[in-house]
Amino acid sequence: MGWMIDETGLGKTAANYVPLTPLSHLRRAADIFANRPAIAYGDSILTYATYTARVSKLASALVQLGVAPGDVVATILPNIPAQAESSFAIPACGAVLNTVNTRLDADTIGYIFGHGGAKVALVDSQFIPLAEAAIALMNVAPPILIEVPDIVAGIPATGRHHLYEDLVATGDASFDWIMPQDEWESLALNYTSGTTGRPKGVVYHHRGAYLATVGNQIAWRMTLHPVMLQIVPLFHCNGWTHTWMMPLLGGTAVCCRDITAAAIYAAIDDHRVTHFGGAPIVLNMIVNANDADRRTFDHTVEVFTAGAPPAAATLAAVAKLGFNITQVYGLTETYGPATECIWNAAWDDLPEDERAAIKARQGVLMPMMDDIVVLDDTMQPVPRDGTTQGEIGMRGNAVMKGYYKNAAETEKAFAGGYFHTEDLAVQHSDGYIQITDRAKDIIISGGENISSVEVEGALMHHPAVSLCAVVAAPDGKWGEVPCAFVELKTGRDVTEAELIAFARTRIAGFKAPKRVVFCELPKTSTGKIQKFELRKLAATP
Repeated sequence: MGWMIDETGLGKTAANYVPLTPLSHLRRAADIFANRPAIAYGDSILTYATYTARVSKLASALVQLGVAPGDVVATILPNIPAQAESSFAIPACGAVLNTVNTRLDADTIGYIFGHGGAKVALVDSQFIPLAEAAIALMNVAPPILIEVPDIVAGIPATGRHHLYEDLVATGDASFDWIMPQDEWESLALNYTSGTTGRPKGVVYHHRGAYLATVGNQIAWRMTLHPVMLQIVPLFHCNGWTHTWMMPLLGGTAVCCRDITAAAIYAAIDDHRVTHFGGAPIVLNMIVNANDADRRTFDHTVEVFTAGAPPAAATLAAVAKLGFNITQVYGLTETYGPATECIWNAAWDDLPEDERAAIKARQGVLMPMMDDIVVLDDTMQPVPRDGTTQGEIGMRGNAVMKGYYKNAAETEKAFAGGYFHTEDLAVQHSDGYIQITDRAKDIIISGGENISSVEVEGALMHHPAVSLCAVVAAPDGKWGEVPCAFVELKTGRDVTEAELIAFARTRIAGFKAPKRVVFCELPKTSTGKIQKFELRKLAATP
């Protein structure tokens, strides 16, 4: 037998073990970076001391409102300071943060409120009518609405609900945060659109979020006091954990409510932004900006981009403007990015189009992950030949706890000891992964997932539609958009515009097809629709 250490007296104590949580990042920053800028929005700057005090007051106020540990508090907010404050304050009172996509329709938001059991919802004034419509559709107890007007953007309160600033004012700046006793405790609940039409609730734990924040900073080669432009929606994978990450290095988060080329260039110039993340649509904005919106700067801006791989021409053009692009890949279930395309200096001398093609690969595992591999149907790794296709499987510290109230889907997702992404890819000889298809036909539009099945379901409600199939069509602005192929019933008629308008009455506008093609759908001998043929047609202008 091998030598065994005597474990007597070597147990966990308060001195040598503290559960990991991103809350500790802000608590530390409030002490050592107290007077440094934490949040910037418009002309307003919050120091870490003020930011932390406001987080404490909001946490205290939520407790006074009846929020108890384990309760869910939802937000429907754009990238404004209130969303950043909520990201810390909600878990600081022991509750679970549920950031809701502002682009969803009322029916889906009502479902999320009900399924998650939200006790309170903090809602931007622009989205108050949407939240009210969602609550009207609920058949369970609705959340208490707290309205968040945005003076900087010129969006006033409706006057129908209690106000966010009034709520914060009732709180105690000395409130003692309720830190997790177990790092496996739930931190956040994020709903992701699957292929069933109804979103699934992805549950994050404190441990995973903490390690994801550290891993992201390592991958991004960050040093002290970075300046992060908040372009990734904070409702999307909790902003890839970037809000929780910034206090680690005393960084500044620059809020960006409306993502435009002018806003991006202005933030880079005014605040000397060093980093941001975003979908390829953001890169297109930068490249295609008009002269009036452009500003010059003399530093390199590091950009993480994810979603549909950006076009090689876009990557080449944006690199010349002072942006260094790194392709990353992940899912809501992995706290955002889980792989990165680490650049190899040996590629510097390759032709421009070859360099861009490599940059578009999804890459290798990030530091907080244990293993990311392309698997065949028997759960064995495919050959690293760049041609053999399989499913991307992941495991590591930044993988969700599971799907809320959905044990069957959780078990399916974790079968064989890997999280099954349902994304198809090849693996190159150097280990770099490259996505080739999406197993469940998810369409990634502007960084947001759209279920083709959900869109098909909406279209099939139209009385003139006999059969339909929805696939991704390439789009210069959004990366991908839904394209619908429709067979009509005999003797019935409907125009493209009418069908698109009909879809928008049943699902969120961004999910509605942008193009409708009327035709007989190609099918196999068993009647299965051949979507690969439709993808070819959708790619044709």
